[in-house]
Amino acid sequence: MTEPAPGAGEAVDPNVCYRHPGRRSFVLCQRCGRTVCGECQTPAAVGVQCPECIAQAVSALPKQKPAIVHAFRRGGATPVVTYTILAITLGVFVLQLVTGSAVTRALGYAPPLTPIEPWRMLTVALVHSPSSFFHILFNMYALFVLGPLLEQLVGRARFLVVYVVSTFAGSVAVLWLAPLTFVVGASGAIFGLFGAFFVIQRRLGGNTVQLMVILGINLALGFVVPGISWQAHVGGLLGGAVVALIMVRTRRRDQQVLQGVLIAVFGALLVAGTVLRFSGLG
Repeated sequence: MTEPAPGAGEAVDPNVCYRHPGRRSFVLCQRCGRTVCGECQTPAAVGVQCPECIAQAVSALPKQKPAIVHAFRRGGATPVVTYTILAITLGVFVLQLVTGSAVTRALGYAPPLTPIEPWRMLTVALVHSPSSFFHILFNMYALFVLGPLLEQLVGRARFLVVYVVSTFAGSVAVLWLAPLTFVVGASGAIFGLFGAFFVIQRRLGGNTVQLMVILGINLALGFVVPGISWQAHVGGLLGGAVVALIMVRTRRRDQQVLQGVLIAVFGALLVAGTVLRFSGLG
């Protein structure tokens, strides 16, 4: 049931939806700047807009174009990016099973190949060990559970940025700490989501004790269970946390350009770390 908006039109806590005071969110209406939850978000040309701003825009549309009005009213609560990543990753896993080791060898991350095939630092998140169904089941289950929560908190574009940058950061950590290993899996990206969710939850005042316990257990497993790349876990965790920290510190509408610049700078630092590593090896 939709709860009525506060009488003054604004929620007292800027980190909750102005129409649903009990729902915490990280997404702002790009037109009026109010906080909106997933149910109240409507995708716009840039970011999302709240129901009131959408109503004003719809009222200005020509009455003879109902199809446009209908499209403009579509909600943004569905975690499209999460489900798309899930579908692509599962599809690639099927191809791995069908083609043997060809797809795994083509997309997995081999640090020595970075100068000539740098895209492997990102495609590594698409492939998993064909001999272990537990590997892909754990990662995809974590993505299925955590992805929608984080995507509704930060929005689709920011969620994708967190996922990609976390994958990259995990690969950079492998390059520095285990440069002779061949790595597969989305674990770096998944740990990046954990790191981002932890930072945002802390910012919103949520309880992070259970999340810290889960993180601690999974990080520990990476150090004691053979065949797990703890380097990618640590790198992805730090990468996701840094991106989320930038987002929570540049949340206002007038800081959106600064947010993009800071995230780009962090990405450039990861690129520089990659280049520096190979310069040192040379």
